[in-house]
Amino acid sequence: MIVTGGGTGGHTYPALTAVRTLQADLASAGAPPAEVLWIGQADSLEMRVAQGDGIAFKSVATGKIRRHANPLRMLSWSNIKDMTRVPLGVLQAWSAVGRFRPDVVLATGGYVAVPVGTAARMRRRPLVVHEQTVRLGLTNRLLARKATRMAVSSDSTLPLLPDAARESAVVTGNPVRPEVLAGNADKGAALLGLDRRSPTVYVTGGAQGSQQINTLVVEILPWLLNNGANVVHQCGPANEDEIRRATASLPPAAAARYRLAGYVGPELPDILALADVVISRSGAGTIAELTALGKPSVLIPLASSAGGEQAHNAEHLEQAGAARALLGEVTARQLADAVGPILGDPARRADMAQRARALGRPDAAAHLVHVVLTTALT
Repeated sequence: MIVTGGGTGGHTYPALTAVRTLQADLASAGAPPAEVLWIGQADSLEMRVAQGDGIAFKSVATGKIRRHANPLRMLSWSNIKDMTRVPLGVLQAWSAVGRFRPDVVLATGGYVAVPVGTAARMRRRPLVVHEQTVRLGLTNRLLARKATRMAVSSDSTLPLLPDAARESAVVTGNPVRPEVLAGNADKGAALLGLDRRSPTVYVTGGAQGSQQINTLVVEILPWLLNNGANVVHQCGPANEDEIRRATASLPPAAAARYRLAGYVGPELPDILALADVVISRSGAGTIAELTALGKPSVLIPLASSAGGEQAHNAEHLEQAGAARALLGEVTARQLADAVGPILGDPARRADMAQRARALGRPDAAAHLVHVVLTTALT
């Protein structure tokens, strides 16, 4: 199998989870491991992830389109220069696919998937394209018509597909790392020294943190803590010192329920298991985890996400009653008004959790691997 996709964790980690699941399934069946080659961009997240997992890696040239509301602004020198790299990337990918001769190619999005997916079809290799968001990203819109099978994360995506892609489409969900699903709330409470009888709010802006979310949460933090909530705040390594200074004057009783971390690593599954409400961005990976776990959430989309994907994801969950979506210029008052009713009403939390879980697909990796295998063997 050739795997391609990357640029962000949202494209990279579903691919990694699919590879791990495939190898685990083969091992449990007593079969030899699959030969896997990851094709991505040099010096990238996907290269570090693949090499860290012992997956062979090949780099190809790729070009990035810097989108703008004004089409004329897209005719920039940077865009023109990057687009000249695409034919080189296709040529490099064509050569790599020809040498490796995969039974199947899995593309999970990101600009690097364009030359690889194109080369796969030129070489007449089966191509499975996976889309993580409700609406197709730019790369997957380009590849959808070339795909042998189109795997999507939501039923809501099916009507948005081109007619040709819709015929081959299957809803698999977005693969979630198995370890995320194996958290233990008691272990999380013990690790953090928090009382489980109080509701816990987990705040995260992703691995690097979010200045917007940090600012809003610090502003309402005294109110949250004075109302009896525990708050676990993952603020990003670069922001930790600033947030620690801003919260240093909390009264001792309130400070005892506040935990600040720049980065959350292996303990994340236990913290998510402990959380009663999550305040976060609304990227595809986050949505997949929150729904698989059945977590009520207040979502503050990244306004600059490509094609407004995060806002669309957040609205999709809000319409299902699984989350509150705060769009545009969010104020601390709006955040408090969104979080307060959820924290103060266990029945409402339980209903939102059930609605989130109804959208979740914890077995998405297994479904995607099944699509990959059946495509390879057809």
